Amino acid sequence: MGSFKSNSISIFCLASLFLRYTSAATFEISNNCPFTVWAVAIPGGGMQLDNGQAWAIFPGAGTIQGRIWARTGCIFDSSGKGECQTGDCNGLLQCQDYGGAPPNTLAEYALNQPNNLDYFDISLVDGFNVPMEFSPISNGCTRGIRCTGDINGQCPNELKAPGGCNNPCTVFKTDVYCCDSGNCGPTDYSKFFKDRCPDAYSYPKDDATSTFTCPGGTNYRVVFCP
Repeated sequence: MGSFKSNSISIFCLASLFLRYTSAATFEISNNCPFTVWAVAIPGGGMQLDNGQAWAIFPGAGTIQGRIWARTGCIFDSSGKGECQTGDCNGLLQCQDYGGAPPNTLAEYALNQPNNLDYFDISLVDGFNVPMEFSPISNGCTRGIRCTGDINGQCPNELKAPGGCNNPCTVFKTDVYCCDSGNCGPTDYSKFFKDRCPDAYSYPKDDATSTFTCPGGTNYRVVFCP
């Protein structure tokens, strides 16, 4: 009996590991900007990407709060400490925080959710710093999303920030824009972002037109300045 139980547990563990790794995703993060960016992946850390360079990450199956973004205007010392003009992570090259300092364009995802679906989006809820593409590249899923409008160049004066364009929540810190109560709607500012990036979240409750799905186990590509 003891031997049979041990073998059963071993088989179960192997099967669980097999399912875990066959359902995991690969993300290719590449920089097409004519300048260096310091990419962040949570989970994953951080990586300097010069023009044309790429970085692969392998988030585990079941990751529910994945984020990817670009930092700009960074200076780091040999120990990986410094600061960035946009998207800073407490001054660390190897980012450990779920969010960076606004403004920063965000790619967000959750893997292997109910019905074995991945959910993904581009969010401007923390503002905008660089154009972005977030696309599936396997599993027969073909609906990619982009945010490539001239947001920095056309940013309203009151939202302008060094290296980017702030979301109004960052500037005004009121419930109308931050939606702390969970009961907010579109505004003139969210319309500014939505008109230029129809696929992206323009305010916290912009789910209906801004969340996309693929089958679990799909691989993805995130491109800065596509």
